[in-house]
Amino acid sequence: QVQLVESGGGVVQSGGSLSLWCSVSGSISTIKAMGWYRQAPGQERELAAHINNEGTTNYADSVKGRFTITRGNARSTLYLQMNSLKPEDTAVYFCNAETLRVVNVEGATVKRDYWGQGTLVTVSS
Repeated sequence: QVQLVESGGGVVQSGGSLSLWCSVSGSISTIKAMGWYRQAPGQERELAAHINNEGTTNYADSVKGRFTITRGNARSTLYLQMNSLKPEDTAVYFCNAETLRVVNVEGATVKRDYWGQGTLVTVSS
Protein backbone atom coordinates (compact mmCIF):
# COMPACT_ATOMS: atom_id res chain seq x y z
CA GLN A 1 0.00 0.00 0.00
CA VAL A 2 1.12 3.53 -0.81
CA GLN A 3 -0.38 6.70 0.63
CA LEU A 4 -0.17 10.02 -1.19
CA VAL A 5 -1.11 13.43 0.20
CA GLU A 6 -0.88 16.56 -1.94
CA SER A 7 -0.49 20.12 -0.72
CA GLY A 8 0.42 23.53 -2.09
CA GLY A 9 -2.55 24.35 -4.27
CA GLY A 10 -4.16 27.77 -4.23
CA VAL A 11 -5.02 30.84 -6.25
CA VAL A 12 -2.38 32.65 -8.30
CA GLN A 13 -2.47 35.33 -10.96
CA SER A 14 -1.63 34.59 -14.56
CA GLY A 15 2.14 34.61 -15.04
CA GLY A 16 2.77 33.66 -11.43
CA SER A 17 4.33 30.57 -9.87
CA LEU A 18 3.17 27.85 -7.52
CA SER A 19 4.73 24.74 -6.02
CA LEU A 20 2.95 21.49 -5.27
CA TRP A 21 4.12 18.79 -2.86
CA CYS A 22 3.09 15.15 -2.57
CA SER A 23 4.00 13.35 0.63
CA VAL A 24 4.61 9.65 -0.01
CA SER A 25 4.39 6.90 2.62
CA GLY A 26 3.92 3.15 2.81
CA SER A 27 5.62 0.69 0.45
CA ILE A 28 7.84 3.24 -1.26
CA SER A 29 10.19 0.50 -2.50
CA THR A 30 7.45 -0.79 -4.82
CA ILE A 31 7.12 2.55 -6.64
CA LYS A 32 8.58 2.52 -10.17
CA ALA A 33 7.44 5.93 -11.34
CA MET A 34 5.39 8.91 -10.22
CA GLY A 35 3.48 11.66 -11.89
CA TRP A 36 1.31 14.72 -11.59
CA TYR A 37 -2.02 14.54 -13.37
CA ARG A 38 -4.60 17.28 -13.63
CA GLN A 39 -8.30 17.48 -14.29
CA ALA A 40 -9.97 20.69 -15.34
CA PRO A 41 -13.74 21.20 -14.91
CA GLY A 42 -15.62 19.15 -17.48
CA GLN A 43 -12.40 17.63 -18.80
CA GLU A 44 -10.76 14.23 -18.51
CA ARG A 45 -7.78 13.70 -16.26
CA GLU A 46 -4.52 14.21 -18.14
CA LEU A 47 -0.84 13.69 -17.45
CA ALA A 48 1.07 16.89 -16.74
CA ALA A 49 4.47 15.54 -15.70
CA HIS A 50 6.05 12.13 -15.07
CA ILE A 51 9.30 10.87 -13.52
CA ASN A 52 10.65 7.33 -13.19
CA ASN A 53 13.14 5.85 -10.72
CA GLU A 54 15.99 6.56 -13.15
CA GLY A 55 15.10 10.23 -13.08
CA THR A 56 13.78 10.37 -16.62
CA THR A 57 11.07 13.00 -16.94
CA ASN A 58 8.29 13.57 -19.41
CA TYR A 59 5.95 16.53 -19.74
CA ALA A 60 2.76 17.31 -21.55
CA ASP A 61 3.43 19.66 -24.46
CA SER A 62 1.22 22.26 -22.81
CA VAL A 63 3.51 22.53 -19.76
CA LYS A 64 6.97 21.94 -21.24
CA GLY A 65 9.40 24.65 -20.27
CA ARG A 66 7.11 25.90 -17.51
CA PHE A 67 6.70 22.95 -15.11
CA THR A 68 9.43 20.92 -13.41
CA ILE A 69 8.86 17.60 -11.63
CA THR A 70 11.36 16.36 -9.03
CA ARG A 71 11.54 13.80 -6.25
CA GLY A 72 13.11 14.12 -2.81
CA ASN A 73 16.26 12.12 -2.05
CA ALA A 74 14.40 9.51 -0.02
CA ARG A 75 11.63 9.40 -2.66
CA SER A 76 9.21 10.30 0.10
CA THR A 77 8.25 13.56 -1.57
CA LEU A 78 7.25 14.49 -5.10
CA TYR A 79 7.34 18.12 -6.21
CA LEU A 80 5.93 20.11 -9.07
CA GLN A 81 7.26 23.60 -9.67
CA MET A 82 4.88 25.54 -11.90
CA ASN A 83 6.02 28.81 -13.48
CA SER A 84 4.44 31.19 -15.97
CA LEU A 85 1.03 29.87 -15.05
CA LYS A 86 -1.88 30.40 -17.41
CA PRO A 87 -5.64 30.37 -16.76
CA GLU A 88 -5.82 27.10 -18.71
CA ASP A 89 -3.63 25.50 -16.03
CA THR A 90 -6.57 25.77 -13.64
CA ALA A 91 -7.39 22.24 -12.50
CA VAL A 92 -7.33 19.79 -9.65
CA TYR A 93 -3.83 18.32 -9.55
CA PHE A 94 -3.38 14.70 -8.48
CA CYS A 95 -0.26 12.88 -7.38
CA ASN A 96 0.11 9.38 -8.83
CA ALA A 97 2.38 6.45 -7.98
CA GLU A 98 2.90 3.45 -10.26
CA THR A 99 3.89 0.38 -8.26
CA LEU A 100 5.14 -3.06 -9.18
CA ARG A 101 5.08 -5.79 -6.55
CA VAL A 102 6.41 -9.35 -6.73
CA VAL A 103 3.67 -11.72 -5.53
CA ASN A 104 5.26 -15.19 -5.65
CA VAL A 105 8.56 -17.10 -5.80
CA GLU A 106 8.25 -17.43 -9.59
CA GLY A 107 8.56 -13.67 -9.86
CA ALA A 108 5.05 -12.90 -10.96
CA THR A 109 4.29 -9.21 -10.51
CA VAL A 110 1.24 -7.06 -9.99
CA LYS A 111 0.97 -3.46 -11.14
CA ARG A 112 -1.14 -0.98 -9.23
CA ASP A 113 -1.65 2.78 -9.37
CA TYR A 114 -2.23 4.90 -6.29
CA TRP A 115 -3.73 8.41 -6.22
CA GLY A 116 -3.82 11.29 -3.83
CA GLN A 117 -6.97 13.24 -3.06
CA GLY A 118 -6.00 16.16 -5.28
CA THR A 119 -5.25 19.82 -4.71
CA LEU A 120 -6.95 22.70 -6.54
CA VAL A 121 -4.88 25.19 -8.54
CA THR A 122 -6.71 28.27 -9.78
CA VAL A 123 -5.01 30.72 -12.13
CA SER A 124 -6.83 34.02 -12.49
CA SER A 125 -6.49 36.16 -15.62
